[in-house]
Amino acid sequence: MKRPVLYLFGSAAPPVQQFPDVARGALAAGFEVCVGLTPTAARWLDGEVPLLEELTGHPVRSVYKQPADPDVWPPADVLVFAPVTFHSLNAWALGLTYHFVVGVAAEGIGKGIPTVAMPCVNTAYVQHPQFDRSVATLRGAGVSVLYGPGGFEPNEPGKGRPAGYPWDLAMAEATRVARTTP
Repeated sequence: MKRPVLYLFGSAAPPVQQFPDVARGALAAGFEVCVGLTPTAARWLDGEVPLLEELTGHPVRSVYKQPADPDVWPPADVLVFAPVTFHSLNAWALGLTYHFVVGVAAEGIGKGIPTVAMPCVNTAYVQHPQFDRSVATLRGAGVSVLYGPGGFEPNEPGKGRPAGYPWDLAMAEATRVARTTP
């Protein structure tokens, strides 16, 4: 039986440093995993990239491929973008696709790929008027945005709790939408 393909995307917020464990959990849950990172997140995980590639059997990607290069990943059955920062969330909602993972996530909406997003932002960022608009835009486009009660709840600036990031919620939602998609 074919394992569902999970695109696990992350941007530069402290929980991205837990990607090796998240990838292991996704593999144990029966997913085939492909890891994508924003350029800054890729720099943060530079030392972990070989491990992630060994675990998943796929190259970690953070930049667009050249037009003549073959696609090295299988098509996604589900996409999880977590942690998604204030910057990446707003760029995605606005269709600003200069980062590979944002572009793939934006295109995934049009392709009908079930997508889960879980922000990692602080209470100062969520006061910006664009944040709520971006969450509403993505939800309106069919993205399951796990934010607020039952999802990620922001902390005060400088009071991050990366160890408390609710990965279990994101992965449970990914499993749910992957199984309910025809």
